[in-house]
Amino acid sequence: MRMTGTLARGIRTPMINRGDDLAQIVVDCVLAAAKEENFTLNDKDVVGVTEAVVARAQNNYATSDQIAEDIRAKFPSGVVGAVFPIFSRNRFGNHLSGIVKGCDKLYLMLSYPSDEVGNSLFDDELLSLSDVNPYSDVLDEKTYRKKFGYDNKHIFTGIDYVEFYKSFGENIEIIFANDVRSILDYTKNVLCCDIHTRFTSKRLLLEAGAEIVYGLDDVLSKPVNGSGYNEKYGLLGANSNPGDTLKLFPRDCDKLIDEISAKLKKATGKQIEVMVYGDGAFKDPVGKIWELADPVVSPAFTAGLEGTPNELKLKFLLDDKLAGVPKSEQYEAVVEAIKTKSGGSLGTTPRRYTDLLGSLCDLISGSGDKGTPVVLIQGYFDNYAS
Repeated sequence: MRMTGTLARGIRTPMINRGDDLAQIVVDCVLAAAKEENFTLNDKDVVGVTEAVVARAQNNYATSDQIAEDIRAKFPSGVVGAVFPIFSRNRFGNHLSGIVKGCDKLYLMLSYPSDEVGNSLFDDELLSLSDVNPYSDVLDEKTYRKKFGYDNKHIFTGIDYVEFYKSFGENIEIIFANDVRSILDYTKNVLCCDIHTRFTSKRLLLEAGAEIVYGLDDVLSKPVNGSGYNEKYGLLGANSNPGDTLKLFPRDCDKLIDEISAKLKKATGKQIEVMVYGDGAFKDPVGKIWELADPVVSPAFTAGLEGTPNELKLKFLLDDKLAGVPKSEQYEAVVEAIKTKSGGSLGTTPRRYTDLLGSLCDLISGSGDKGTPVVLIQGYFDNYAS
Protein backbone atom coordinates (compact mmCIF):
# COMPACT_ATOMS: atom_id res chain seq x y z
CA MET A 1 0.00 0.00 0.00
CA ARG A 2 1.20 3.51 -0.81
CA MET A 3 1.58 5.36 2.49
CA THR A 4 0.35 8.76 1.26
CA GLY A 5 -3.08 9.84 0.12
CA THR A 6 -3.97 13.21 -1.36
CA LEU A 7 -1.04 15.55 -2.05
CA ALA A 8 -1.40 19.19 -3.08
CA ARG A 9 1.47 21.30 -4.37
CA GLY A 10 1.59 24.98 -5.17
CA ILE A 11 3.28 25.38 -8.56
CA ARG A 12 5.35 28.52 -9.00
CA THR A 13 5.10 30.37 -12.29
CA PRO A 14 6.70 33.45 -13.80
CA MET A 15 4.73 36.68 -13.52
CA ILE A 16 1.58 36.40 -15.64
CA ASN A 17 1.02 39.47 -17.78
CA ARG A 18 -1.79 40.61 -20.04
CA GLY A 19 -1.81 38.71 -23.31
CA ASP A 20 0.44 35.84 -22.12
CA ASP A 21 -0.07 32.32 -23.43
CA LEU A 22 -1.34 31.06 -20.09
CA ALA A 23 -2.02 27.49 -21.22
CA GLN A 24 1.57 26.98 -22.28
CA ILE A 25 2.93 28.62 -19.13
CA VAL A 26 0.83 26.33 -16.91
CA VAL A 27 1.91 23.19 -18.78
CA ASP A 28 5.58 24.16 -18.79
CA CYS A 29 5.56 24.92 -15.06
CA VAL A 30 3.77 21.72 -14.05
CA LEU A 31 6.19 19.62 -16.11
CA ALA A 32 9.19 21.53 -14.75
CA ALA A 33 7.99 21.02 -11.16
CA ALA A 34 7.58 17.28 -11.75
CA LYS A 35 11.11 17.05 -13.08
CA GLU A 36 12.63 19.17 -10.31
CA GLU A 37 10.81 17.37 -7.47
CA ASN A 38 11.09 13.95 -9.13
CA PHE A 39 7.41 13.01 -9.10
CA THR A 40 5.28 11.41 -11.80
CA LEU A 41 2.04 12.76 -13.21
CA ASN A 42 -0.85 10.30 -13.21
CA ASP A 43 -4.33 9.85 -14.61
CA LYS A 44 -6.91 11.82 -12.61
CA ASP A 45 -4.37 14.28 -11.23
CA VAL A 46 -5.91 17.75 -11.02
CA VAL A 47 -4.38 21.04 -12.13
CA GLY A 48 -6.09 24.15 -10.75
CA VAL A 49 -5.45 27.63 -12.14
CA THR A 50 -6.57 30.63 -10.11
CA GLU A 51 -9.10 32.90 -11.82
CA ALA A 52 -6.92 35.93 -11.07
CA VAL A 53 -4.22 35.02 -13.59
CA VAL A 54 -6.79 33.81 -16.12
CA ALA A 55 -8.51 37.19 -16.12
CA ARG A 56 -5.14 38.97 -16.18
CA ALA A 57 -3.93 37.03 -19.20
CA GLN A 58 -7.25 37.76 -20.90
CA ASN A 59 -6.85 41.48 -20.15
CA ASN A 60 -10.36 41.40 -18.67
CA TYR A 61 -10.41 44.80 -16.97
CA ALA A 62 -12.76 47.77 -16.72
CA THR A 63 -12.64 51.30 -15.34
CA SER A 64 -15.12 53.05 -13.07
CA ASP A 65 -16.02 55.34 -15.99
CA GLN A 66 -17.00 52.31 -18.09
CA ILE A 67 -19.10 50.99 -15.21
CA ALA A 68 -20.71 54.44 -14.86
CA GLU A 69 -21.58 54.47 -18.57
CA ASP A 70 -23.38 51.14 -18.27
CA ILE A 71 -25.20 52.20 -15.09
CA ARG A 72 -26.38 55.44 -16.73
CA ALA A 73 -27.68 53.49 -19.73
CA LYS A 74 -29.55 51.01 -17.54
CA PHE A 75 -31.01 53.63 -15.15
CA PRO A 76 -31.71 56.73 -17.29
CA SER A 77 -33.62 58.54 -14.51
CA GLY A 78 -30.37 58.86 -12.55
CA VAL A 79 -31.97 57.67 -9.30
CA VAL A 80 -30.86 54.18 -8.21
CA GLY A 81 -31.27 51.96 -5.17
CA ALA A 82 -28.29 49.62 -4.73
CA VAL A 83 -29.14 46.79 -2.35
CA PHE A 84 -27.19 44.28 -0.29
CA PRO A 85 -23.55 44.79 -1.31
CA ILE A 86 -20.97 42.82 0.62
CA PHE A 87 -18.76 44.80 2.99
CA SER A 88 -15.36 44.74 1.30
CA ARG A 89 -12.95 47.29 -0.10
CA ASN A 90 -11.63 44.79 -2.62
CA ARG A 91 -15.00 43.37 -3.63
CA PHE A 92 -17.14 46.50 -3.74
CA GLY A 93 -14.96 49.61 -3.44
CA ASN A 94 -14.29 50.28 -7.12
CA HIS A 95 -17.69 48.86 -8.03
CA LEU A 96 -19.25 51.60 -5.91
CA SER A 97 -17.01 54.24 -7.44
CA GLY A 98 -18.43 53.46 -10.88
CA ILE A 99 -22.01 53.09 -9.69
CA VAL A 100 -21.94 56.48 -7.96
CA LYS A 101 -20.55 58.15 -11.08
CA GLY A 102 -23.39 56.67 -13.10
CA CYS A 103 -26.28 58.14 -11.13
CA ASP A 104 -27.46 61.42 -9.63
CA LYS A 105 -28.84 59.94 -6.42
CA LEU A 106 -27.88 56.58 -4.89
CA TYR A 107 -29.79 54.94 -2.08
CA LEU A 108 -27.40 52.32 -0.73
CA MET A 109 -29.24 49.73 1.33
CA LEU A 110 -27.06 47.62 3.63
CA SER A 111 -28.14 44.44 5.38
CA TYR A 112 -27.46 44.25 9.11
CA PRO A 113 -25.75 43.13 11.29
CA SER A 114 -23.79 41.39 8.49
CA ASP A 115 -23.74 40.86 4.75
CA GLU A 116 -24.58 37.63 2.95
CA VAL A 117 -21.08 36.18 3.34
CA GLY A 118 -20.73 37.04 7.03
CA ASN A 119 -18.81 40.35 7.08
CA SER A 120 -20.25 42.24 10.07
CA LEU A 121 -21.14 45.89 10.43
CA PHE A 122 -21.36 45.30 14.18
CA ASP A 123 -21.42 42.40 16.61
CA ASP A 124 -24.54 40.24 16.73
CA GLU A 125 -24.63 40.69 20.49
CA LEU A 126 -25.36 44.42 20.09
CA LEU A 127 -28.41 43.56 18.02
CA SER A 128 -29.71 41.12 20.63
CA LEU A 129 -29.36 43.81 23.31
CA SER A 130 -31.24 46.41 21.26
CA ASP A 131 -34.96 46.93 20.60
CA VAL A 132 -34.40 46.64 16.84
CA ASN A 133 -36.24 43.94 14.90
CA PRO A 134 -33.91 43.00 12.02
CA TYR A 135 -36.73 41.26 10.15
CA SER A 136 -38.84 44.38 9.78
CA ASP A 137 -37.09 47.55 10.93
CA VAL A 138 -35.66 49.96 8.37
CA LEU A 139 -33.06 52.34 9.79
CA ASP A 140 -31.65 55.56 8.44
CA GLU A 141 -28.01 56.37 9.16
CA LYS A 142 -28.83 58.61 12.12
CA THR A 143 -30.93 55.90 13.78
CA TYR A 144 -28.32 53.27 13.01
CA ARG A 145 -25.62 55.33 14.78
CA LYS A 146 -27.91 56.01 17.74
CA LYS A 147 -28.67 52.31 18.16
CA PHE A 148 -25.24 50.82 17.42
CA GLY A 149 -22.71 53.63 17.76
CA TYR A 150 -19.54 54.66 15.95
CA ASP A 151 -17.06 52.15 17.35
CA ASN A 152 -17.94 49.17 15.16
CA LYS A 153 -15.07 48.11 12.94
CA HIS A 154 -14.61 45.02 10.80
CA ILE A 155 -12.81 42.35 12.81
CA PHE A 156 -10.04 41.87 10.23
CA THR A 157 -9.82 45.10 8.20
CA GLY A 158 -10.61 47.59 10.98
CA ILE A 159 -12.88 49.46 8.54
CA ASP A 160 -16.18 51.14 9.39
CA TYR A 161 -17.95 50.22 6.15
CA VAL A 162 -20.78 52.69 6.65
CA GLU A 163 -18.27 55.51 6.81
CA PHE A 164 -16.19 54.00 3.99
CA TYR A 165 -19.07 53.61 1.54
CA LYS A 166 -20.47 57.04 2.40
CA SER A 167 -17.12 58.58 1.42
CA PHE A 168 -17.61 57.66 -2.24
CA GLY A 169 -19.98 60.53 -2.99
CA GLU A 170 -22.18 63.33 -1.69
CA ASN A 171 -25.08 61.77 -3.59
CA ILE A 172 -25.15 58.61 -1.42
CA GLU A 173 -27.83 58.04 1.22
CA ILE A 174 -27.36 54.91 3.30
CA ILE A 175 -30.23 52.94 4.79
CA PHE A 176 -30.33 49.64 6.63
CA ALA A 177 -32.85 46.84 6.05
CA ASN A 178 -33.03 43.09 5.54
CA ASP A 179 -36.13 42.94 3.33
CA VAL A 180 -35.05 43.79 -0.20
CA ARG A 181 -38.47 45.28 -0.94
CA SER A 182 -37.82 48.08 1.56
CA ILE A 183 -35.84 49.92 -1.11
CA LEU A 184 -39.07 50.51 -3.05
CA ASP A 185 -40.08 53.18 -0.52
CA TYR A 186 -37.16 55.22 -1.90
CA THR A 187 -36.99 54.30 -5.60
CA LYS A 188 -38.45 51.80 -8.07
CA ASN A 189 -35.10 51.48 -9.90
CA VAL A 190 -32.92 48.89 -8.23
CA LEU A 191 -29.48 47.39 -8.68
CA CYS A 192 -29.12 44.10 -6.77
CA CYS A 193 -25.56 43.86 -5.51
CA ASP A 194 -25.95 40.54 -3.69
CA ILE A 195 -24.20 37.47 -5.03
CA HIS A 196 -25.79 34.16 -4.09
CA THR A 197 -29.27 35.54 -3.30
CA ARG A 198 -29.54 37.78 -6.36
CA PHE A 199 -32.17 35.74 -8.21
CA THR A 200 -34.53 35.79 -5.24
CA SER A 201 -33.93 39.51 -4.73
CA LYS A 202 -34.75 40.30 -8.35
CA ARG A 203 -37.92 38.22 -8.26
CA LEU A 204 -39.18 39.76 -5.02
CA LEU A 205 -38.57 43.28 -6.30
CA LEU A 206 -40.38 42.72 -9.59
CA GLU A 207 -43.31 41.07 -7.83
CA ALA A 208 -43.51 44.05 -5.46
CA GLY A 209 -43.73 46.64 -8.24
CA ALA A 210 -40.14 47.62 -9.08
CA GLU A 211 -39.88 49.25 -12.50
CA ILE A 212 -36.22 48.61 -13.43
CA VAL A 213 -34.23 45.80 -11.82
CA TYR A 214 -30.70 44.73 -12.68
CA GLY A 215 -27.98 42.89 -10.79
CA LEU A 216 -24.22 43.26 -10.72
CA ASP A 217 -24.25 40.26 -13.05
CA ASP A 218 -25.97 42.45 -15.66
CA VAL A 219 -23.43 45.28 -15.47
CA LEU A 220 -20.62 44.87 -18.03
CA SER A 221 -22.16 41.65 -19.28
CA LYS A 222 -20.97 42.94 -22.65
CA PRO A 223 -18.20 45.40 -23.56
CA VAL A 224 -18.82 49.07 -22.84
CA ASN A 225 -16.57 51.53 -24.66
CA GLY A 226 -13.75 48.96 -25.00
CA SER A 227 -14.07 47.48 -21.51
CA GLY A 228 -13.59 43.92 -20.42
CA TYR A 229 -16.77 42.02 -19.66
CA ASN A 230 -18.26 38.76 -18.46
CA GLU A 231 -21.39 37.69 -20.29
CA LYS A 232 -22.58 35.45 -17.43
CA TYR A 233 -21.44 37.20 -14.26
CA GLY A 234 -20.89 40.85 -15.19
CA LEU A 235 -19.26 42.57 -12.20
CA LEU A 236 -19.73 39.59 -9.88
CA GLY A 237 -16.39 38.12 -8.86
CA ALA A 238 -14.54 41.31 -9.82
CA ASN A 239 -11.67 42.61 -7.68
CA SER A 240 -10.42 46.14 -7.18
CA ASN A 241 -7.24 47.01 -9.03
CA PRO A 242 -4.88 49.99 -8.59
CA GLY A 243 -6.43 53.28 -9.59
CA ASP A 244 -10.09 53.15 -10.54
CA THR A 245 -10.00 49.83 -12.39
CA LEU A 246 -11.47 46.41 -11.73
CA LYS A 247 -10.20 42.99 -12.73
CA LEU A 248 -13.29 41.10 -13.81
CA PHE A 249 -14.08 37.42 -13.31
CA PRO A 250 -12.56 35.49 -16.25
CA ARG A 251 -14.62 34.47 -19.26
CA ASP A 252 -14.24 31.80 -21.97
CA CYS A 253 -12.50 29.48 -19.51
CA ASP A 254 -13.60 26.26 -21.22
CA LYS A 255 -11.18 26.83 -24.07
CA LEU A 256 -8.30 27.33 -21.62
CA ILE A 257 -8.90 24.19 -19.56
CA ASP A 258 -9.32 22.02 -22.65
CA GLU A 259 -6.08 23.36 -24.10
CA ILE A 260 -4.12 22.72 -20.90
CA SER A 261 -5.55 19.21 -20.60
CA ALA A 262 -4.71 18.40 -24.23
CA LYS A 263 -1.16 19.71 -23.93
CA LEU A 264 -0.55 17.70 -20.74
CA LYS A 265 -1.99 14.57 -22.39
CA LYS A 266 0.36 15.01 -25.31
CA ALA A 267 3.36 15.53 -23.01
CA THR A 268 2.62 12.76 -20.49
CA GLY A 269 0.10 10.39 -22.00
CA LYS A 270 -2.06 10.90 -18.89
CA GLN A 271 -5.62 12.18 -18.59
CA ILE A 272 -5.15 15.10 -16.22
CA GLU A 273 -8.18 17.09 -15.09
CA VAL A 274 -8.05 20.88 -15.14
CA MET A 275 -10.11 23.55 -13.42
CA VAL A 276 -10.18 27.31 -12.97
CA TYR A 277 -10.86 28.22 -9.34
CA GLY A 278 -11.67 31.34 -7.37
CA ASP A 279 -12.73 31.69 -3.75
CA GLY A 280 -12.96 28.54 -1.69
CA ALA A 281 -16.30 27.71 -0.09
CA PHE A 282 -15.42 27.64 3.59
CA LYS A 283 -16.24 29.66 6.70
CA ASP A 284 -13.77 31.37 9.01
CA PRO A 285 -14.53 30.38 12.62
CA VAL A 286 -13.31 33.67 14.12
CA GLY A 287 -14.67 36.31 11.78
CA LYS A 288 -17.69 34.14 10.85
CA ILE A 289 -17.03 35.00 7.22
CA TRP A 290 -18.10 32.59 4.52
CA GLU A 291 -15.22 33.02 2.08
CA LEU A 292 -17.17 32.66 -1.17
CA ALA A 293 -17.42 36.19 -2.60
CA ASP A 294 -17.17 34.86 -6.17
CA PRO A 295 -20.38 33.73 -7.87
CA VAL A 296 -19.01 30.16 -8.09
CA VAL A 297 -15.94 28.33 -6.83
CA SER A 298 -15.05 27.09 -10.31
CA PRO A 299 -16.29 28.75 -13.51
CA ALA A 300 -14.86 25.96 -15.70
CA PHE A 301 -13.58 22.41 -15.28
CA THR A 302 -12.98 19.31 -17.38
CA ALA A 303 -15.60 16.57 -17.51
CA GLY A 304 -13.81 14.25 -15.08
CA LEU A 305 -14.46 16.70 -12.22
CA GLU A 306 -18.23 16.55 -12.57
CA GLY A 307 -20.14 15.00 -9.67
CA THR A 308 -19.86 14.38 -5.92
CA PRO A 309 -17.83 11.91 -3.85
CA ASN A 310 -19.22 8.47 -3.06
CA GLU A 311 -17.36 7.50 0.09
CA LEU A 312 -17.83 5.13 2.98
CA LYS A 313 -17.19 6.39 6.50
CA LEU A 314 -14.55 3.94 7.72
CA LYS A 315 -15.24 4.43 11.43
CA PHE A 316 -18.93 3.66 10.86
CA LEU A 317 -18.03 0.65 8.76
CA LEU A 318 -15.78 -0.76 11.49
CA ASP A 319 -18.33 -0.15 14.23
CA ASP A 320 -21.29 -1.48 12.26
CA LYS A 321 -20.97 -4.01 9.46
CA LEU A 322 -17.47 -5.10 10.43
CA ALA A 323 -18.00 -5.09 14.19
CA GLY A 324 -16.40 -8.20 15.61
CA VAL A 325 -14.28 -8.93 12.52
CA PRO A 326 -10.79 -9.97 13.66
CA LYS A 327 -8.12 -7.33 13.14
CA SER A 328 -6.21 -9.67 10.83
CA GLU A 329 -9.21 -9.73 8.49
CA GLN A 330 -10.24 -6.07 8.68
CA TYR A 331 -8.13 -4.81 5.80
CA GLU A 332 -9.52 -7.27 3.26
CA ALA A 333 -13.05 -6.70 4.57
CA VAL A 334 -12.72 -2.91 4.23
CA VAL A 335 -11.30 -3.21 0.71
CA GLU A 336 -14.19 -5.46 -0.31
CA ALA A 337 -16.74 -3.07 1.19
CA ILE A 338 -15.22 -0.16 -0.73
CA LYS A 339 -15.16 -2.07 -4.00
CA THR A 340 -18.82 -3.10 -3.66
CA LYS A 341 -20.22 0.13 -2.21
CA SER A 342 -23.38 1.53 -3.75
CA GLY A 343 -23.70 4.83 -1.90
CA GLY A 344 -22.03 7.06 0.65
CA SER A 345 -22.57 6.54 4.34
CA LEU A 346 -23.77 8.78 7.13
CA GLY A 347 -21.23 11.51 7.87
CA THR A 348 -19.88 12.01 4.34
CA THR A 349 -20.94 15.42 3.01
CA PRO A 350 -22.03 15.26 -0.65
CA ARG A 351 -20.36 18.46 -1.83
CA ARG A 352 -19.38 18.80 -5.47
CA TYR A 353 -15.86 17.80 -6.44
CA THR A 354 -15.19 21.26 -7.88
CA ASP A 355 -16.20 22.99 -4.64
CA LEU A 356 -14.00 20.69 -2.56
CA LEU A 357 -11.03 20.85 -4.91
CA GLY A 358 -11.40 24.59 -5.49
CA SER A 359 -11.41 25.20 -1.74
CA LEU A 360 -8.25 23.13 -1.37
CA CYS A 361 -6.60 25.03 -4.23
CA ASP A 362 -7.53 28.37 -2.68
CA LEU A 363 -6.00 27.39 0.65
CA ILE A 364 -2.82 26.10 -0.99
CA SER A 365 -2.23 29.04 -3.34
CA GLY A 366 -3.20 31.82 -0.95
CA SER A 367 -4.03 35.31 -2.18
CA GLY A 368 -0.80 37.18 -1.55
CA ASP A 369 2.84 36.72 -2.50
CA LYS A 370 3.26 32.94 -2.52
CA GLY A 371 3.70 33.03 -6.29
CA THR A 372 1.82 29.76 -6.81
CA PRO A 373 -1.26 30.56 -8.93
CA VAL A 374 -1.30 26.97 -10.15
CA VAL A 375 -2.00 24.00 -7.86
CA LEU A 376 -1.37 20.32 -8.60
CA ILE A 377 -3.46 17.82 -6.64
CA GLN A 378 -2.58 14.13 -6.77
CA GLY A 379 -4.25 11.11 -5.27
CA TYR A 380 -7.55 12.86 -4.60
CA PHE A 381 -9.60 10.14 -6.28
CA ASP A 382 -7.74 7.28 -4.53
CA ASN A 383 -9.20 5.44 -1.58
CA TYR A 384 -8.12 2.79 0.93
CA ALA A 385 -8.64 0.10 -1.70
CA SER A 386 -6.62 1.77 -4.45
